Amino acid sequence: MIEVQHVKMVYPNGVGALNDISVSIEQSEFVFIVGASGAGKSTLIRLIGREFLPSSGSIRVFGKEITRLRRREVSMFRRSIGVVFQDFRLLDNHSIFDNVAFAMQVVGATPREVRRRVPESLEMVGLTGKAKMKPHELSGGEQQRVCLARAIINQPSLIIADEPTGNLDPKTSMEIMELLRTINIRGTTVMMATHDSEIVNKMKQRVIRLADGKIERDEQRGVYSHYAH
Repeated sequence: MIEVQHVKMVYPNGVGALNDISVSIEQSEFVFIVGASGAGKSTLIRLIGREFLPSSGSIRVFGKEITRLRRREVSMFRRSIGVVFQDFRLLDNHSIFDNVAFAMQVVGATPREVRRRVPESLEMVGLTGKAKMKPHELSGGEQQRVCLARAIINQPSLIIADEPTGNLDPKTSMEIMELLRTINIRGTTVMMATHDSEIVNKMKQRVIRLADGKIERDEQRGVYSHYAH
C-alpha cells in the first residue's frame, strides 16, 4: 500500500530531516513510527500524507506516485486518507455533528448520506448523544474521539496519526489506541508517530525507529524499550 524509496528531505532552512529512507507498508498493517524529537517521525508521516514534497526519492501510496500528483489530484488523494492530529484541529464554533460532517461535505456527500453516517461514526467512537455539543464542552479525550470520527467518516484505506495521544492522560490514551486498533482490525491501515513507550509496548505492533533521519530498526511486533539508545 505504501512504498517509500530512497527519500531525502531537507527543509528550505537547510535542516536535514530524512536521509535515504526506504520502507514498505502493507494493507491492514498497524505501524508505529518512533524516535527522539527531531528524528524525522512527523516529516515521514506528513510526506506520506502529501503535505509537502521530499527533496528526492519516490513515495507510492495506493499504487500512485504521489510526488507527481497535480494539484487537483493532491486534493482527491488527501480525501482518501484519514488524518488525526495531536492538536485536534476542530472547528470551535461548530457542533460535533458539523465537525464530522464537514469531512463528508468536502467530498460531495449528499445531505442524506451525512445524516446517516455521522451518527454511525460518532457511535463507533463512543460519542452517541454528544452531536449537538461544541468542542469546548468536551474533554480532551472526547475531542480526540471526534477527530477519529472525522478521520474514519469517509471510510479511508489509510489513517495517519501524528502523536494523537500527546495531550492525553494514560487511561484516555489507551482508550484512543483501542479505537484505532478496532479500526485497524476492520481493514484500515494505521500509521502512527509517537514517543509514548507505554502505548507501543502494550500494542505489540510493527515498530519503525528513526534516528538522525534514518531507519535504525524495523521490527514486527516490536517494543519501544528495545529501541532506547
